Formats: sequence, structure tokens, C-alpha cells
Amino acid sequence: MWNKRREEEPTPRPAAPPMPSSIDTRVESAPVVSAPVKPPAVEPPRGVAAIGKSVIIKGQILSREDLWLDGEIEGTVEVPEHRLTIGPHARLTAGIRAREVIVLGAVNGNVEAAEKIDIRKDAKLVGDIKTGGIIIEDGAYFKGSIDIVRSADAQKPAPQAKQTKEQAAAPVQAAVAGENRR
Repeated sequence: MWNKRREEEPTPRPAAPPMPSSIDTRVESAPVVSAPVKPPAVEPPRGVAAIGKSVIIKGQILSREDLWLDGEIEGTVEVPEHRLTIGPHARLTAGIRAREVIVLGAVNGNVEAAEKIDIRKDAKLVGDIKTGGIIIEDGAYFKGSIDIVRSADAQKPAPQAKQTKEQAAAPVQAAVAGENRR
């Protein structure tokens, strides 16, 4: 009986012999070589209306939200109060009007951006630009004219009323009348 119990119990393993303190126990790992990282694909941000690269549109596009175009468009594109992004695969032969325009692809047509236009390094834009501000990165192709305009508030001069001779003289006459009373 007593022998059975001893057989059922696991036998303890012998402990590893202690290492002398003069031996270096550090383990050096081999350098990790990774494959070159591909730049991330440019995709429309979430919450933005998007027209994909396989879509062809001939006509007019009017959007009341931010818009990402990556297809082939011929006609007009209007996004008056929002941002229009022309994706890297986009080919537009269109007149464009938006609050803000970012060009990553190719545009052939006039562009009107109320606030600013941003032409990125691989973009191509042939046409006239009318905007409040512009950024053209190195490597971008642009052919056309640029008209920088001020915002609507800055364009309007302060109203100046024309004074008649009598109105201009009235303060002087009042001052003289005030001196005579003393």
C-alpha cells in the first residue's frame, strides 16, 4: 500500500546547477530585417460622400456635404459650402466650385475655391484658379492663371457718406455758437 502512493506522486526534478558568476548570461538577438513599408493607400475619410474610381459621370454634381471624387467626371462639380477632394485616380474635365479644394489627381478646367485650394505633389491642374489662398506642393503640375481674392467682408469698403458743405460746416457752427453763449 505504501509503495503505491509513492509511485503516484510526481518525482521532483533536479534543479539546474548554478552558473558561475563570471559567465555572461545575456542573450543577444539577431537584427530584425523588415520589408520596405508601402505608403498607405489614399482613401476618403469616414463621413464623406465618395465617388469611386470605377465611376464615370457626365453632367452636373451638386453636393451639400464634403465630397471625395476618384472617378472620371465631365461637366460641373459644385460643393459651395464644403470641401471637395479630387482623389489620386480622378480625371476631371469640369468646372469646379467649392469652399475648399484638394487636388490629388488630374483636373482640366477652371477651379473656384472660396477659402483655399491645395494642389498636392502628384496632382495635375490645367485651368484658371480663383481662390482666397493656394498651396502648390513641389512636384505638382499647374498651368493657368491664379486670381487671389479676399473674403466677402474684406472686399466691401466701409460705407462713407458724402457730406454736403452745410453738413460739414454744421459742427463748426455749433462750436462757434457754444463759445458765444459764455
